[in-house]
Amino acid sequence: MSAEHRELELFLHLARTLNYGRTSLECHVSAATLTRTIQRLETRVGAQLLDRGPRGVVLTAEGRRFTTYAEQALELWADYRSGSAEPIGLTGELRIFATVTACQTLLPDLLAPLRAEHPQIRLDIRTGDAAAALARLDEGEVDAAVAGIPKRLPQTLVSRPVAVTDLVLVKALESPSDGPFVVPARGLVRDAAFRWFRKTGTKPVIAAEPDGHEALLALVALGCGTGVVPRLVLESSAVRDQLVELPADLEPLTIGLCARRADLHRPLIAALWDLRP
Repeated sequence: MSAEHRELELFLHLARTLNYGRTSLECHVSAATLTRTIQRLETRVGAQLLDRGPRGVVLTAEGRRFTTYAEQALELWADYRSGSAEPIGLTGELRIFATVTACQTLLPDLLAPLRAEHPQIRLDIRTGDAAAALARLDEGEVDAAVAGIPKRLPQTLVSRPVAVTDLVLVKALESPSDGPFVVPARGLVRDAAFRWFRKTGTKPVIAAEPDGHEALLALVALGCGTGVVPRLVLESSAVRDQLVELPADLEPLTIGLCARRADLHRPLIAALWDLRP
């Protein structure tokens, strides 16, 4: 099912319940995602569809008219699908979050069996800061994420390990070894770096705190300081030849395929979860 049809389904469910909390729970989306979905529909329609008043949620006149359209649109889609001359396998859109490095090094092998088995699935790959991956997944912005797995995963999520990578300490070739540090602004790698600082008695001077690991390596290559990154990122970096690794006993990072526990019954998620590279 396309993202547009999913939006119509969410709207119709909310039009029936007139309760954001109930629709969020029963449709397995966060309240924030549901709110943004309705806002996107209202923007495209150019009118308010639902009114949140003191007595609760009510459909506006335009909302009632849009309900008729949404019902007819989904019925037409169902009729079209059922009348297809050829059997159609799984279709629809699967939204996956991964860092740029994970897109290049892990996703091709991870998603190859899915593409071979279900070629009509549309893959929507989204990238960004690794530290935001699980939050974006938990809020329903994406259907799955390839991300570092914390020791305590939220109960709403499940994970399956796909790789383990060391964390390494690196500096620019001509930079001193006792300079300041460049660490991620947030996330598992930052947490691991500060545990290492405490274990070794290091009192770090922080020169920069970029959002992404790729940006971190660029700053290290520029001589801004010594950085802590996953080896997977270092080995795929365009500035690798400008860096040297320093000895450090840092803990490894487990990278996993993550999904919402409540979504494992959905056909697209189940297809992704069950296949192995």
